[in-house]
Amino acid sequence: MRWLFCFIAGFLAVFCFHQPALGLLNAAGIVPIAPFSLTPTAPFGVPSVVSGAFFGGLWAIVMIAVLNRLGSALIWLKAALFGGVALTSVALLLVFPLKGYPFDVAQLPGRFMIGFVLNALWGIGTIVFLRVLPR
Repeated sequence: MRWLFCFIAGFLAVFCFHQPALGLLNAAGIVPIAPFSLTPTAPFGVPSVVSGAFFGGLWAIVMIAVLNRLGSALIWLKAALFGGVALTSVALLLVFPLKGYPFDVAQLPGRFMIGFVLNALWGIGTIVFLRVLPR
């Protein structure tokens, strides 16, 4: 049952932390991607934001399993670093190439910084929801 709460927390963190931050970056002209995209994704055709939230839920389970082994001290910082570093690295090195995005070393620092901010907020948001969701 505990892992279900982790999944729900990560799922909600995408909608309440990651996507609003993406909206702010989009409004500022920093990223061309609009938040809360309903564009269908392959292979099942679910909206992009729902797919992202699903994977946010799965990553939350992984993050909490890792954080449990590291201890609860500085949990907010650890969650931000896990989201910012682990998720961004997987996205840039694995997911983007699988989706056909070109790997451009010149764009890597900027993409990493943007991904770090978005995914660190997701990590913090996941901890927020874990703390406020009823058990």
